[in-house]
Amino acid sequence: MHLAWSDLLAALAILLVLEGLLPFLNPAATRRVMAQLSQMGERELRVAGLVSVIAGLLLLFFVRS
Repeated sequence: MHLAWSDLLAALAILLVLEGLLPFLNPAATRRVMAQLSQMGERELRVAGLVSVIAGLLLLFFVRS
C-alpha cells in the first residue's frame, strides 16, 4: 500500500473541518463540553483518547483494505 503526502494532507483537512463544525454551529455547547472535559480525571481522558485512537485505526484498516 502506497500512502502519498496528498492522502495525509487530505485526512488532516477533513479532521480540521470536522473539529471546527461544533464550535461553528453551537459555541455554547462547545464551551459546556470543554468545561466537562476539564473536570475529567487524567485516567478517564487517557481511556477516552485510547478508545478514539483504536476506533480510528480500525476504521482506517477497514476502509483501506
